[in-house]
Formats: sequence, structure tokens, C-alpha cells
Amino acid sequence: MKKRLPWIIIAVTAAWLLSSLRPPSKTDGMNATEFGRLPVLLNGRVQPFDSVARNTLLTIHGTQTVRPPKGDESKKTLSATEWLLEVMAKPEEADKRKIFRIENVDLRNLLGAREGRLGQIAFNDLEETKVQEIQKQAQQIAETKKEAQLRTGYEKDVMHLYDSLVLYHRLKNCLKPSDSENFSEELKLYRESATAGIAAFQQSEKGEKHDEKNLDTFARFFKRYQTLANWAYALVIPPLSVSESRDGWVNVGASLLETIKTGQLHPSVDFFARMISAYRESRPVDFNSAVVEYQQWLAGKNFTPELNKGKRETFFNEFEPFYKSTLIYVVALLLGCVFWLNFSEPIRRSAFFLLLLAFAIHTAGLLFRMFLEGRPPVTNLYSSAIFVGWGAVLLGIILERFFHDGIGTVTAAGVGFVTQIIAHNLALGGDTMQMLQAVLDTNIWLATHVVVINIGYAANFLAGVLAMVYILRGVITRSLTPLVAKGLTRMVYGTVCFATLFTFVGTILGGIWADQSWGRFWGWDPKENGALLIVLLNALILHARWGGIVRERGLMALALVGNIVTAWSWFGVNMLGVGLHSYGFMDEAFKWLLTFVISQVVLIGLAILPPQYWMSFRNSKTATQAAGQTGQPVSTAA
Repeated sequence: MKKRLPWIIIAVTAAWLLSSLRPPSKTDGMNATEFGRLPVLLNGRVQPFDSVARNTLLTIHGTQTVRPPKGDESKKTLSATEWLLEVMAKPEEADKRKIFRIENVDLRNLLGAREGRLGQIAFNDLEETKVQEIQKQAQQIAETKKEAQLRTGYEKDVMHLYDSLVLYHRLKNCLKPSDSENFSEELKLYRESATAGIAAFQQSEKGEKHDEKNLDTFARFFKRYQTLANWAYALVIPPLSVSESRDGWVNVGASLLETIKTGQLHPSVDFFARMISAYRESRPVDFNSAVVEYQQWLAGKNFTPELNKGKRETFFNEFEPFYKSTLIYVVALLLGCVFWLNFSEPIRRSAFFLLLLAFAIHTAGLLFRMFLEGRPPVTNLYSSAIFVGWGAVLLGIILERFFHDGIGTVTAAGVGFVTQIIAHNLALGGDTMQMLQAVLDTNIWLATHVVVINIGYAANFLAGVLAMVYILRGVITRSLTPLVAKGLTRMVYGTVCFATLFTFVGTILGGIWADQSWGRFWGWDPKENGALLIVLLNALILHARWGGIVRERGLMALALVGNIVTAWSWFGVNMLGVGLHSYGFMDEAFKWLLTFVISQVVLIGLAILPPQYWMSFRNSKTATQAAGQTGQPVSTAA
């Protein structure tokens, strides 16, 4: 049974993964999933409604699902696309859902939001006076022109709530005016009045006699759709012909205003009006048929690439490869720790097999994302976190294949899990596949400098985590035997050598890129300085080791210093908000970065404790070995 355990665990996990590939069931007969695959243009790229829904809900709410209000059993948990449909078609229902997250205590008390940490207040809970107060405070904060990283927690939360309210209002006006009860009927009236209204307008401009009633009716529609054009969020109406421009998408309001010039209503507006009206009136047959007919219309107009892009990206969103790999990394990490407790080989193999499976899913997600973007793996901080985790896991797998002691598995799974959590929090900022910053928009250098240096980051972090394992096992357990300590030392040393090569080459390639893009090889930019510090520190570690200045514990302490320097170079310089590399700024990460640095300083302190304070080095023989067998006093050897 023990021999079969790894295969049983893999089989169960694989079954769980395959079950997640089943298409979601229809909600009340409404095929929301198929609607979610429809393409739109947003953030400079074609994406499906499903991505629009997930990214906006994640920004506003912090999750990709909306749970029903407590005690209301009549409602159910909504997917992101179902929530978006409700916002666009039934805003009066969406306004009841507690989706706005407010984390600052003072702001929560001001608004009366005391329910949980996320999603504790609904739009209907915000009185008009409170909305006006939020708007007033947000304008005052914006007028101070204070850098985002210098704002107080209260100010940051006010700005987030204000931005969320604006985004929510734009979503409500995405496909129709938010107060429209029956958009199909409204369009019918608009078409009937447009011809006479335009004629009356032209006559009035010439000073001729005209029908005032027709002019007033047309003026009301014009003003209404002009407001819709200003507020609508996504560009959902494609050009009538791809020969015009594949990027010539507009929003519904702009398309309706264009009717004044062309005299014809765009077919897409009619399709969306049918969908929204059918969804609002709970007519699933009509809703589903309108979705299918619109897909057929798009295909007939040669928008097949956009349709395929929507389907592929929706599949990617539904499969959630990074989320699933994160869960498997956690299980592999736990099993690896269990192996250290009882040294059962089937447990180690089970953990390693799960790590391989998680890595395969991680890799598939990385490749699929590259395919969707048409770009190399690293284009922003989010993709950097995904890639750094991937690189660290790959190196950990290689170490485990060589040493067979569970250390490679535990460190790889740990780094994989942590980097995926970092990536998830970075995704709270919105679309992670949006168009590149101009500074990054050069494929050849994305495929060389950025990728190479991120592999170097991954190796540095892996070396640091291996050092953490060495120190914690040595200080608080008796499991750091001389054999284990020697193996960990070899791992850290080899990983630092690998990191030195890749960070050095990556920095040189970055200089070449800078010379071609900005006309100078080196400009002492904070990001450039950070990359140089990593290279210099790695060189210092290797020279200190080669010269006998540090032994095992000293090597581990320096590897932890490498963790600090790499973290600051990777994230910290972006928080400065200066230099040519500040495109990945995320001020919310500062407290976590500071916490990480403090934890590394504490571990460095443990690393330099005299060996007699280490549980694994309590006996004199092992303590002498820990001192490096150099003859110096045990209490000072590091």
C-alpha cells in the first residue's frame, strides 16, 4: 500500500483537475459562460467579457465570486460573468450586493460598514450624502498631488472606494443606460424618432420652420447617449468591416451617436439590446439565441480571430492554472515536512510527484499566457512573480533529483506558493495582460534581458530559502545532521553560482537594451543599481566562501542578505516611484516587503548564534564541525 501511495495521490489530484475542466452549468437556463466568451476591446487589447468581469470584480471586491447577503437564501453565489450581467441588466439587484471592500477602520465607521473584511458594504448602503462626501474627499486628496505611497491608510482606502464607485457606475452603463427598463423598446423609439429629429435639427440650424416636438425628442436621446458614450466602460461594438480597422471598436453610446451620421443602427447594438432585455426579463431562450446569433454575425464579418481569442482566454480563466498549482504546492510542502518527521520514502515521493504535477500546471499556465499575449513570459510585475516562482521550482526539482532528501521539494513548493500569493495580490490592480509599457515593448529584449535576470532572481530566492531551512532545522530541531548540513551547503553554494551567472548576464543585457532604447548603457537608475547590488553581493558570497572567510553558517547568513537585496531590487525600487523602471509600482506591498526584511534579519541573527545554542549542535563533536574545524572557539564561529 505504501508503494502505491504516490500514485494514488496523483490519481486523486488528476481527477480533481479533470473535473474542473467540465463546462459550467447554465444559470436558470441562461448561458452566461457563452456570453462571457464574447470579445470586447479594453486596455488596448481584445479580451472576453469573462476577463472584464473577473478583473473588475477583483479590483472592487477582492475576489472573483460574489456571495449572497447573509440570511438571504433566495440568492446564490454568482460567478464574475453572472455578476457583470446582473450589473448591466439588473442594476437594482446588483446594488443590493455587498461588494465594496473597505479595510480602513475609520472609513468603515464613517460609512457604517462593519461586516467582514471584504465585501462589507453595498451600493444601496451608501446614502447620497455619503457618496458626495467620498467624492469630495477623493478630490481633495487628488488635489494635494501627494504620491500614492505617501498617503495614509485612510486616504488610500478613500481613493480605492471612489475609484471602485466610478468603475461600478461605468459597468452599469456598459451596454445600456443604467436606468433603461427595456433597452430594445428604447432603441425602437430612437430609430422611429431619429429621422424626423435629425430633419428638425437641420431645419432649426438653418432658421427654418421645424417640428419642436421632434427636435425635443431627438435632443433628449442625443443627450442620453452622449452621457452613455462618456461613461461606458468597454468598447463592445466592433467595426462593420475588418477592412476599416480591426482596432476600430467603440462603446454603445458612441455607436448610437454615430447613427446620426450614417442613419443606420449598428447590428451589434441590436444584439446586445436583445441579450440585456432577455436577461432582465428572465427569458433564457431569447438570451441564448441572441448570443449565438451575435457569434455567427461576428464570424460572418471575419472576426473569427477575436472570437477564438475570447474562447481561449475564457478557458484559461476558468481553468485557473496558477490557483490550482498554488493549492498543490501547499500539499507538496506539507507532505515534504511530514517526510522530515518520519522519513517515510513513499511520503517523500508523493510530495515530489505532487511538486512535478504542480510545476506542470504552472508551466502550462505560463505557456498559455504567453500564447494569449503573444509575448515572452515577463511583461510586468505580476508575470515576473509567476516566472520567478516557476524558475525557483524548476531549480528545486533539479536539487531534489540529485539529493533525494525532501529539501528541494520543500523549498521549491514553498517558493512556488509564496510567489503565487504575491502574484494574486498584484492581480488586484486589474488586468494583468494589458498593453506593455513603451519601455518594455521590444520582444527581443523581453526574451533576453528580462527573462534572464528573473531567472537570476529565482535562483537567489531559492538559495535564501535553502538557508532558511538550514537555520531553522539547526536551531529548533535536532535533524540538521552533518550529512544534511553538508548537503544544504552544497545546494546553497551551487545555487548562488547559478544566480551569479544569470544576474550578471541579465544586467549586461539590460545595459545593451538601455543603450538601444534610451541612448545610454548605464544611468544609475534605481533598478539598475539594484541589479548591480545583487551581482556584487553574489560575488562577495562566492569570494568569502572561496577564501575561507565564512563556513556553513556564514554562507547561510550571506544567502539571507541576498534575499533582502533581491527583494528590494525586485520590488522595492518600484515603490520609490522614480526612474525609468517605476512602471510596476505597487505601494500596498511595502508593509509586506518590510515584514519580509525583518524576518530575514531575525534569521541572520539566529545564524550567527554560537553553535551551543543550536539544538542540532548541542554535543561537542557536532559543534566543532559547525565551527568549521578551524580551531577557533566554538562560540564565535560563523
